Amino acid sequence: QVELVESGGGLVQAGDSLRLSCTAIARGFSMYAKGWFRQTPGKEREFLAAISRGDSSTTVADSVKGRFTISRDNGKNIVYLDIHNLRPEDTAVYFCAVTAAYELPTTEHLYEIWGQGTQVTVSS
Repeated sequence: QVELVESGGGLVQAGDSLRLSCTAIARGFSMYAKGWFRQTPGKEREFLAAISRGDSSTTVADSVKGRFTISRDNGKNIVYLDIHNLRPEDTAVYFCAVTAAYELPTTEHLYEIWGQGTQVTVSS
């Protein structure tokens, strides 16, 4: 089993860049597809990006394409989300998640294991 811990969130200004990290506590990270989501109070969890379990294939939501990039380091059991040109509407709790059952899942219910989330707050 894999336990996930997100880090890198905090208070930032609009226009800044930020790298979020998701670190796996246990081994076996390479066998999972990995994704990033975000959520604000009263709103459903929004898919952002995913990277395949089988290779380095990625998919990024159209709403954040060009600003958000997902990458991984399986040797270090880390998946990253790089965010550029942050906007106030990016303020949310950001979650990483993994699944061993799908290649490039974009739907919340397809993920098996979730981290606790890291808060990103963007000031104007």
